[in-house]
Amino acid sequence: MSERTIFTWNGMIGAYVSVGEPMKALELYRNMRLLGIPLDSCTFPCVLKACGMLKNPYSGTEIHCLAIKLGYDSVVFVLNSLVAMYAKCNNLHNARCLFRGMNGNGDSVSWNSMISAYSANGLSVEALTLFREMQVAPHVTNNPYTYVSVLQACEDSHFLKQGMEIHGSVLKSYHYADIFVLNALIGMYVRCGKLKEAVAAFSRMDEKDCFSWNTILSGFVQYGHYDEALLFFHDMQDPGKKFDQVAILNVIAACGRLGKLMNGREVHAYAIKHGLDSDLQVGNTLVDMYGRCCCVKIMGHVFDEIPDKDFISWTTVIAGYSLNNEHVSAIELFKKALIEGIDVDTMMVGSILSSCIGLKCLSFVKEIHCYIERRSLFDQVLQNALVDAYGGLGNVDYARHMFESIDSKDVVSWTSMISCYVRNRLPNEALEHFNCMKKSNIEPDFVSLVSILSAAASLSSLKKGKEIHGYLMRKGFAIFGSVASSLVDMYSRCGNIEIAERVFHGIKCKDLILWTTMINANGMHGRGKAAIDAFNEMVWKFSPDHITFLSLLNACSHSGLIDEGRKFLRVMKSEYQLEPWTEHYVSVVDLLARANCLEEAYRFVESTKITLSGEAWCSLLRASWIHGNKELAQVAAQKLLELDLEPGNYVLVSNVFATCGRWKEVDDVRMKMRRTGLKKSPGCSWVEVGSEVQTFVARDRSHPQSDEIYQKLEMITKKLEKEGGYVPQTKLVVHNVDEEEKVQMLYAHSERLAIAFGLLKTPERTAIRVTKNLRICNDCHVFGKLVSKFFGRELVVRDANRFHHFKEGICSCGDFW
Repeated sequence: MSERTIFTWNGMIGAYVSVGEPMKALELYRNMRLLGIPLDSCTFPCVLKACGMLKNPYSGTEIHCLAIKLGYDSVVFVLNSLVAMYAKCNNLHNARCLFRGMNGNGDSVSWNSMISAYSANGLSVEALTLFREMQVAPHVTNNPYTYVSVLQACEDSHFLKQGMEIHGSVLKSYHYADIFVLNALIGMYVRCGKLKEAVAAFSRMDEKDCFSWNTILSGFVQYGHYDEALLFFHDMQDPGKKFDQVAILNVIAACGRLGKLMNGREVHAYAIKHGLDSDLQVGNTLVDMYGRCCCVKIMGHVFDEIPDKDFISWTTVIAGYSLNNEHVSAIELFKKALIEGIDVDTMMVGSILSSCIGLKCLSFVKEIHCYIERRSLFDQVLQNALVDAYGGLGNVDYARHMFESIDSKDVVSWTSMISCYVRNRLPNEALEHFNCMKKSNIEPDFVSLVSILSAAASLSSLKKGKEIHGYLMRKGFAIFGSVASSLVDMYSRCGNIEIAERVFHGIKCKDLILWTTMINANGMHGRGKAAIDAFNEMVWKFSPDHITFLSLLNACSHSGLIDEGRKFLRVMKSEYQLEPWTEHYVSVVDLLARANCLEEAYRFVESTKITLSGEAWCSLLRASWIHGNKELAQVAAQKLLELDLEPGNYVLVSNVFATCGRWKEVDDVRMKMRRTGLKKSPGCSWVEVGSEVQTFVARDRSHPQSDEIYQKLEMITKKLEKEGGYVPQTKLVVHNVDEEEKVQMLYAHSERLAIAFGLLKTPERTAIRVTKNLRICNDCHVFGKLVSKFFGRELVVRDANRFHHFKEGICSCGDFW
């Protein structure tokens, strides 16, 4: 251009601002000043807007001074620009002073600028107060920008009522169809958690833009309505319509939360096709989605393809590996992140601690603990995570020390410590801790309630379980998800399958975990047919997983349903494409062996990949011993000795050799146990009477009422011998002692002491519930049946394998256990 006028300069400055180049706008302004170009009033709004965009109060103040010097500070639109600039630079004091200095001479833009300033800075009360003042101010009227500004102030549930009132005002005005106003309304409802109202406002819009669709989609994802988000995204797909980054981010997140890999891959393909996959946020969200969908290989590839990774990229991929039990990969990547100088955040450390638990690596947890201390990263989230990590690795003392060092314990702190006690089989401590938590005025959440229900179940404490259930009801907790499953599991493990079933049927929204829990409960109580019926009903709505089939096969095993067990092993492979785990094969071996199909069970073990499984040979050994097949029992015993054994398996092998009279081998096995430091777990039983749980060990005389208990037990035994024909099965005693000593050893088993105490201390005709840590022996099983018949009591005995309901001389297991 031959000659540049003030209009040309103002136009170029305004153009740079419009395209988001505020630095170039200010540079042009400075050149204008250097060249001595005289400014006019139209120059100031453009350069002040540039200062606001850059949040540069210093340049803004300098320009304000120049406006005063040139006399433009009294021009309304310059004042409006100054108010807006100071507001964006977080200097509300100056903005307020300028606005009040107008003395009522401001126009709608002035009022809108100040309302917007308050809203943008979180001062909702001030924004709403100013909006009300505007309604009675002379010469100003609401316009779309007024409503957009004030609705921003209502994006909090505390101001929902005022937002709805403004909605009413919009409907009465001429702006009810303005797309910007309606978008602001939708945004306000979404941020207040009122999705129904947001969708209603959206559906009434004649014209919708990308922002309208994205706001609703984001709302569905934000509040966990992932299925609705995918359906809504499907409705968005008009021919020729192009989605932006926000839509893609939200729909990928929804796919990840739902585990819908195919949908996620389709969206990924769309992102690649339209060049959105190179965006950092999209890349990070894709990594998260593939991790949640258990697609670790693709997750790693997507991570590698992200050009400029930030700490969120690293945190997300490490969390993905940890979630999918790829703990070694997670730790290696964490070390690489440290080498590359990536900022380590709380979430990354939390994921690594989870991987340490998965690898049972206490030493690395301690290293992470020291790293946190050195880097001063300690916050409550990490302290809670360390409590969880130490507890998960069995170091209760470290976990307790970390818990006690937390200054302001929150619900997660208490829950982590409760979970630590539950994991480490300290249910009494967990219940005591739960009571302390309530006394500290900390309201339990779903996670803590799930943990404490597990503690009650471990103790078989029906009374405490009912108390926790009552607490849930009083506090208005919705019974669904993990809490529902935990309640069913608790009642089942406390021996009351009837209440477990009532709770199950009372839950409207059943998920796969709840169905699996009920199948497992039926199996544990010897109700194999009921377990199969539940499975057949479940498959109409849910596809079973490995755990479901394991529970089902165990149910068949506990009820002797041989044909059904064989069928379900085939079905899981052929119909559901689930490759059986070792545990599934072991369950089938157990099923065949219990049913005295010993040769078939032996062939099955030899023909599958479980020949190195100690559990399979243990099942075969136990069944061979029970059914008197000494030859096969010795084969299985020899196989077990070739493997690394649990203490209980050594004891079983020793018992088999003793039954066969091979006392030298018995001494060899016991010597090997002593050499390796293995000890047999002593038989222990407990019974709940009143509000206390009483514990007994075999031949125990430490109880304060020991004499009374043994007298009662002697009376019971004599009655059963006289009236029920009870004869002690001394052949089950595998110690090289005389017959009289064997009889005395049988009489003092821990479950008999618990039953005697129950008969002594509970009212007639009430059920007695006993829990034992080991499998109940055949002699005590006969004893339980006779007690139920001749004393008119129902006995519910939970041993290491299942439940036995003794009633009127019959056991629910049908003598098949």
